[in-house]
Amino acid sequence: MAKNTEIQNKDYVQNKTLIIAVVVSLFIGFIGGTIYSSFKLAADKQVQVKGNAAPNNNPAMGQQDNSIEVSAEILKLEQYLEKNPKDAEAWAQLGHLFFDSDQVKNAIDAYEKSLAIEPGKTGVITDLGVMYRRNGQPEKAIEAFDKAILIDPSFETARFNKGVVLLHDLNDVPGGIRAWEELVELNPMAMAPNGESMDALVQRMKKQK
Repeated sequence: MAKNTEIQNKDYVQNKTLIIAVVVSLFIGFIGGTIYSSFKLAADKQVQVKGNAAPNNNPAMGQQDNSIEVSAEILKLEQYLEKNPKDAEAWAQLGHLFFDSDQVKNAIDAYEKSLAIEPGKTGVITDLGVMYRRNGQPEKAIEAFDKAILIDPSFETARFNKGVVLLHDLNDVPGGIRAWEELVELNPMAMAPNGESMDALVQRMKKQK
């Protein structure tokens, strides 16, 4: 669930097996990282739905309960926004809830409304890019990541996500490597979500070209 607050992964060269394995290993990182940026930047006024029910050890029932809770939070935020449509943080929070529940088009709409009011939020812009990607719009995802980088060149999440989309979705290996090289230049100690240093990952990929 989003609170106060960085992507997924293809054939590109003759020696494609290793590269596919590398990119797949970053699949969880793409999602986890971008959601983390949402956690840091979400609104403080997040709606909390609390209950006194005993813990439920049934996974299926737990998922159902979570879905009901998320739906309730979404409804409360939507009702709040009907009366407060200029609250950018609330729109971002609604976007995070849609993000978490994989309601891609709704998340895009909410994030765009948030950014129309406060256009400079790099975390929201990056989350919007992730949603564009999930919606089959990788070019727009790159545009979003580039916008976040332009606003804050040190924002590593956008740079990492840009590299994954270039590699996986747009089959642009040189572009993806370049995006990650820029990340390493920015932070030589940067680590991929799988625990491998970005520098080592870049060098290994360059050898496979």
